[in-house]
Amino acid sequence: MNPAGPYIFDEFFASGKEESISPFLTPKSRIWGKNLPLKTALFSAVLLLFSFTTSFFLPPLSHLLLLFVYFFAGTPALLGSLEDLKNFQINIDVLMTLAALLSVLIGSGMEGALLLVLFELSAAMENMVSEKTRGTLLSLHRLSPRSACVIADDGVLYDQAVKEIPIGTRLLIKAGEIVPLDGLIVDGSSFVNLFHLTGESHPVPKKKGGEIQAGARNLDGTLTVAVTRTSSDSTLTRIIQLITQAQEAKPRLQKFLDRFGKWYAMTIIALFFLFALTLPLILSLPYLGKEGGIYRALAFLIAASPCALIIATPTAYLSAISSCARKGILLKGGVVLDALASCKKIAFDKTGTLTTGKLSCVSIETVFTTKPICTTEEALSIAYALERNAVHPIADAIIFRAKEKHLQAKEIDEFRSLPGYGLEGNVELEGRRVRASIGHTEFIGEKMPKALSEKWEALQSEIRWEGHLNTLLLVEETLFLFHFLDSVRPESISMIQRLKEQEGIEPIMLTGDHEEIARAVAEKVGIQHVYANLRPEDKLAKVAEFSEKEGLAMVGDGINDAPALARSTVGISMGKIGSATAIDASDIVFLNDDLSLLDWLVRKSRDTLSIVKQNITLALCVILFATTPALLGLVPLWIAVLLHEGGTVLVGLNSLRLLKR
Repeated sequence: MNPAGPYIFDEFFASGKEESISPFLTPKSRIWGKNLPLKTALFSAVLLLFSFTTSFFLPPLSHLLLLFVYFFAGTPALLGSLEDLKNFQINIDVLMTLAALLSVLIGSGMEGALLLVLFELSAAMENMVSEKTRGTLLSLHRLSPRSACVIADDGVLYDQAVKEIPIGTRLLIKAGEIVPLDGLIVDGSSFVNLFHLTGESHPVPKKKGGEIQAGARNLDGTLTVAVTRTSSDSTLTRIIQLITQAQEAKPRLQKFLDRFGKWYAMTIIALFFLFALTLPLILSLPYLGKEGGIYRALAFLIAASPCALIIATPTAYLSAISSCARKGILLKGGVVLDALASCKKIAFDKTGTLTTGKLSCVSIETVFTTKPICTTEEALSIAYALERNAVHPIADAIIFRAKEKHLQAKEIDEFRSLPGYGLEGNVELEGRRVRASIGHTEFIGEKMPKALSEKWEALQSEIRWEGHLNTLLLVEETLFLFHFLDSVRPESISMIQRLKEQEGIEPIMLTGDHEEIARAVAEKVGIQHVYANLRPEDKLAKVAEFSEKEGLAMVGDGINDAPALARSTVGISMGKIGSATAIDASDIVFLNDDLSLLDWLVRKSRDTLSIVKQNITLALCVILFATTPALLGLVPLWIAVLLHEGGTVLVGLNSLRLLKR
């Protein structure tokens, strides 16, 4: 029982908390339940060591300890094999269980126990990597609010778990809060930041009757929202689904080895029976005993078992996935690493990817005036006075620009704020009070003096927008235009440089922004090839062209990037600011939006392929150099066990190197 109320079982696992702190487990169960297969394998190994030691001076105790080894290490293998046989499957588990059983029957119980212990140890290592990957991902990020402020029919406010909120419920969203569920605005107006959906950093006005998406940040006003979708399609649910996909999406080589293992196991078992029956006849050997045909055939069976070969790929890919997860990078399976390693180019969207999403005021210009009433610096002081009462990125940019120029805010009276529209107030200029208004085009159009209202439509087409984010300041009959730009992410510059110099990747920019703005950003970060003014279909065509030629990874964040992400060789999106559509369409999700790790990820993909090749080479060498000597009697059973399981453990340890890189 939780102090805040009873837990729902699936709610706990959706909470992002680690399984070992589950309230459904007792404290002792939590301790023993963590990495239980590995603990059992290690305990069995200790018992086997004592059994081998006491076999020289106390055989009865040795036999008892050996019995416990078979119980602890052999029971999981036996149950798994029986389940496989029940489903008419003959695989490596069945082969190993058969080898251990036959070892006992021919009087080599110690070797059979060694086989079981090492086999369970290698299986425990693979299981530990898999569980670590899942546990790390579940605890990475809280992507959405857990509760929301519900407005009851009688007006009473109370908090309720987001998961329990049905469609039609009214929610109160205060300034600064994250919208927990998709809904329809039934009261209020405000600016909201929809960066995770559109990839654009500027505030978007929202008013009564408009739709608002989950994850949007409410900037200044208070909104009442009627829920239109439940939490079953929440970001957190998607991430958990992506974890499942990552476990199931196997690279082509791993799929081949999985199919290969089934037929190979049946072939080796058939050859074992063939050699056990024919070797005594061909080489004049007895059937039983240390030099018998069954003994040699059993050594061959163990040496030829492809355990190391079968785990060569999954342990490597799972280790890489876990390593990426610890850094906040979600991969949809090991197949993504193969694809990324093959890419020669990486395409970047501009807004929200190479830029921070934090606005900076780059220029102020006078666009119209019948009689100049103030300078651009005075206009900045007036805008500073108005915007210091607001909370959104444009206000922050204006305030920062004014402070940077060491300007003082003008005195404002009769201040009025219309959330989602703009701000206005009276300011003293040249000894008289004048009305000043700042906001978006619609708001300023309503405040336009009659002398200018007829020319307003023509005036809008004459304004030099330049593709910037803009806001307008009207001081009496003088109109000022403020231009804003996204700031370049500081880490983008060094990351692009490392991609080019260390990884040999060619970066390009694909953006819908105006070419002059795109090229300015590209020049700052070090990208030479820029494709600007692209509509979504144009961006898709470019991505398709490069993907077919030489392999292309696409980095984006908004809904408009989703088609290109899906079409690219590898799609990479942002988890914190990226839209749900972009996350679903991509292969890799940077949950913490830390693109400085992109070159690290490329190197990780290449390291993973290298480790896989090393593992397969090692596994094949063990099989090739141990099987024939085993048939000829040059390799005793215990050495065959050590070679086989030792190779398996070495492959597992080699794969775990990817966790630390």
